[in-house]
Amino acid sequence: MPLVPLKQVLDEAIKGDYGVGAYNVNNMEQIQGIMRAGSETGSPVIIQASRGALKYTNMAYIKYLAAAAVEDNPDIPIVLHLDHGNSLETCKEAIELGFTSVMIDGSLKEDSKTPTNFEENVAVTTEVVKYAHDFGVSVEGELGTLGGIEDGVGSGTVKLTDPDEAAKFIKLTGVDALALAIGTSHGAYKFKAKPTLALDIINKVVEKIPDIPLVMHGSSSVPQELIEVINKYGGKMEKTMGVPMESIKEAIKRGIRKINVDTDGRLAMTGAIRKYLSENLDAFDPRTYFGAAREAVYQIVKGKMIDFGTDGHAGDYKPMTLEEMKAVYK
Repeated sequence: MPLVPLKQVLDEAIKGDYGVGAYNVNNMEQIQGIMRAGSETGSPVIIQASRGALKYTNMAYIKYLAAAAVEDNPDIPIVLHLDHGNSLETCKEAIELGFTSVMIDGSLKEDSKTPTNFEENVAVTTEVVKYAHDFGVSVEGELGTLGGIEDGVGSGTVKLTDPDEAAKFIKLTGVDALALAIGTSHGAYKFKAKPTLALDIINKVVEKIPDIPLVMHGSSSVPQELIEVINKYGGKMEKTMGVPMESIKEAIKRGIRKINVDTDGRLAMTGAIRKYLSENLDAFDPRTYFGAAREAVYQIVKGKMIDFGTDGHAGDYKPMTLEEMKAVYK
């Protein structure tokens, strides 16, 4: 099956009351590990690439890696999503590459560090929605800002989403999904202690707009065992905490349908490579240590698919093409 639009995958998640992980990728091993997990668990998959990933892979490589994932996994619905697009032009580039979903982060200006006001966010998001929907491409927006900075994205300050503004924003822009700021944070160094998230915001938005899929960014759990592996084999990561899985599960119960995961995959790969090279001092073939990294990604993502409740839902529906989605938007 071809790549599918985000809207359909998340609408099905609303019906089935589960969450779908969105996993950031930069290379072949990450995609292979994620797709192995999706295939074994029977889960729909959202592969997402940031602007940093597109630059790292020289744009077109992501397109063809995703095409390989589709060819190798014909029974798994796969979304190719742009994470944190900062302008209409960035979203246009992704759509031209074949992305089936784009995020326009109108909560920040194009420099990706300075917050916008509500009207500016509405204006740029509406512009992207109008353009993308003509191609059948789904659009995710964001209201509020997260803490932390990852991949050059983030203001470093937290502004929680206002539920009343969220309802107004959704109606004004026509977005297909909305990322909420509820106290999560980008990057590995999220929290020094167990966080308290503003989960009530989810309930209030769902009450006002029940049919909109909601998104949680900065949702890596930063498992301590991954930190310990990195440090055991030469790393020097400081003590840090992520979002506890029990908090993510509670957020899914309340209405979160897309859960962004990037840092945990990075930690898993880094620890696996450090361990392999420390235990195999004569190793020089990249396939050996990248193979270990791929296995680590598979293990961490498979666990998340089960925890999010995504497993077993790949065959629940007939995926739509972008042409079919264009008709829905019209």
